[in-house]
Amino acid sequence: METTMLKDALTVIQERKSVRNYTGESVSKKDIEKILHAAMAAPAAVHLTPWKYVVVSEKVMLKKLSAHLPHAKMLQHAGTGIVVCVSPAEAASQSEIYAILDGACASENILLAAEALGLGAVWTALYPNKELMNFVRNELDIPQNVIPLNLIPIGYPTGEDKPQKKYDAKNIHWDVW
Repeated sequence: METTMLKDALTVIQERKSVRNYTGESVSKKDIEKILHAAMAAPAAVHLTPWKYVVVSEKVMLKKLSAHLPHAKMLQHAGTGIVVCVSPAEAASQSEIYAILDGACASENILLAAEALGLGAVWTALYPNKELMNFVRNELDIPQNVIPLNLIPIGYPTGEDKPQKKYDAKNIHWDVW
């Protein structure tokens, strides 16, 4: 099934949710490419782009990753998973911190693009857990100098997951703390 963008940006942001319940239907390559275009439109320090992506769509690998990653059990029912990776050597000042910040921005764009396309997604952390990072690195042949930051399952939501109201005026300070 192919989807199209119908929502405005603020609606997409407000309706974005962590989707953990999927129908199991495959996600089209065209939709994944739209999502990756959005990911690479993210801001990055001094216009350097240290991000790399591993798209996992083979059911056997989705199940294997799901079985070994404690926070990604839903991956086996998602249509695809995207591992967001970063290369510190390609980041501003060759900095791991800048690379991770840039990867986080790209990850948010993935989550928003999935929502805009009528798909569901959820950030499942790999970084900074060395055991999880090494497992994913080994399974997907990711080079040692590249950090697997997170794995984002993407698929068609069952409708069980709902957006949360997170706005809290107590967290806003105008002009001074």
